[in-house]
Amino acid sequence: MSMNPEAELTPAEMNEQKLVRLGKRDRLNAAATSPAGGAYPVSVPVTDTIPAVRARFGHLEADAVTGVVVGLAGRVVHSRNTGKLCFANLQSGDGTRIQVMVSLGEVGDESLAAWKDLVDLGDHVFVSGQVISSRRGELSIMVSEWQIAAKALLPLPNLHTELSEETRVRSRYLDLINREQARSNVIARSKAVASLRKTFTDLDFLEIETPMLQVMHGGASARPFATHSNAFDTELFLRIAPELFLKRAVVGGIDRVYEINRNFRNEGADSTHSPEFAMLEAYEAYGDYNSIADLTQKLIQDAAFAIAGSHVVTWADGTEFDLGGDWARISMYESLSAAAGIQITPETPIAELKDLAAREGLEIDHPIHGKYVEELWEHFVKASGGLTRPTFVMDFPVDTSPLVRGHRSIAGVVEKWDLYVRGFELATGYSELVDPVVQRERFVEQARLAAGGDPEAMRLDEEFLRALEHGMPPTGGMGMGIDRMLMALTGLGIRETILFPLVK
Repeated sequence: MSMNPEAELTPAEMNEQKLVRLGKRDRLNAAATSPAGGAYPVSVPVTDTIPAVRARFGHLEADAVTGVVVGLAGRVVHSRNTGKLCFANLQSGDGTRIQVMVSLGEVGDESLAAWKDLVDLGDHVFVSGQVISSRRGELSIMVSEWQIAAKALLPLPNLHTELSEETRVRSRYLDLINREQARSNVIARSKAVASLRKTFTDLDFLEIETPMLQVMHGGASARPFATHSNAFDTELFLRIAPELFLKRAVVGGIDRVYEINRNFRNEGADSTHSPEFAMLEAYEAYGDYNSIADLTQKLIQDAAFAIAGSHVVTWADGTEFDLGGDWARISMYESLSAAAGIQITPETPIAELKDLAAREGLEIDHPIHGKYVEELWEHFVKASGGLTRPTFVMDFPVDTSPLVRGHRSIAGVVEKWDLYVRGFELATGYSELVDPVVQRERFVEQARLAAGGDPEAMRLDEEFLRALEHGMPPTGGMGMGIDRMLMALTGLGIRETILFPLVK
């Protein structure tokens, strides 16, 4: 696959165009009357935006003349030069376009010749002129003055040809110029994150920031990125989760707290995973995994409404997806038992789980019961495709969730849920483990697994345990990937919902 964003052109053709445009840049700079002019002036006298002019004058009939003069700037995305009249379409950042007309009668011989000589597709151009409607009824600016605002040295890709996925990801700036969906994705993400913050504010949550560089990684089971601090001469880790610091805040009396920021996990990348991703975590003192599930449902439904004006969102492929109503809650053990056709409980011996996995052709090499249960659940339940509708999968094995409180009535499981939407995991919630003695026991077991070679096991964090020993109230907590939330709201893959994803 070509790595060249302008795939229509060979390297020789690209270089030739660049040389021609560099020559135009030199002529613009030579003709400038001030050091701030030329091909890249400091500013141009913009008075209006293209969307605003379209909104104000979009009703004009053919051959209308308004007498209103505006100053606009935009990128040239279409150009047609004739003898005494030149046409161009200028595009604003949001994709809105307007036609401009440069005529001999309005600008004179010298200015018209300069337009034909110096203006290329991709240039940012300022125009000042009267708002009119052409003979065909096209809203236009009859230009009286113009100026290049920024000279493009490389040509745009063919705006009538869809860019390859590789080009869209590697050269997102071209994608934003070229594709309405790309611009819509940015707007949707911004609206969704703003909605999250509004919902939290309305519910009296405080947003805080916690360290991204940590002396000890924790809060999740994942491989970290490691680095070295010259100032402290110590190994540091990019955080895999903000959890342990947010819980410190709860210990300190911030009863409702959240953070939206970046996490980093040194693991695989696929259609639902990225090594760097935006994460929301929230904690509610005197809540539990049921109240935090209610909160999570509200957060996502409010975000859907902010984007679509309804709980029914329309995905990029045109599919309508309903996020409304109360979402189903199913038990992991009960749903696994029903799908596998045999009763599986927290007391089921690991040997039986191994036999079941072998019969299903699953290769699971792990010493703990919970890993088998979760892998078998993914095989029998998740892989069946029955989790398209939003579904909370409740009550996980205790040995795979070291930071979670034990279930209040079922031995061997913890009060944890995973939220599945479109078949992928979107969020996780807990009744948080607040007993420092039990937490220490869980950390010690994690340390044993780490010593046995498990790269995802957590380390024993004495500072966090010391905070817990000062008393943490009963708390519900949740974590949700912002990128994955956008996947649920837009129907797109993760590389489309991240504006600038990491690519090899």
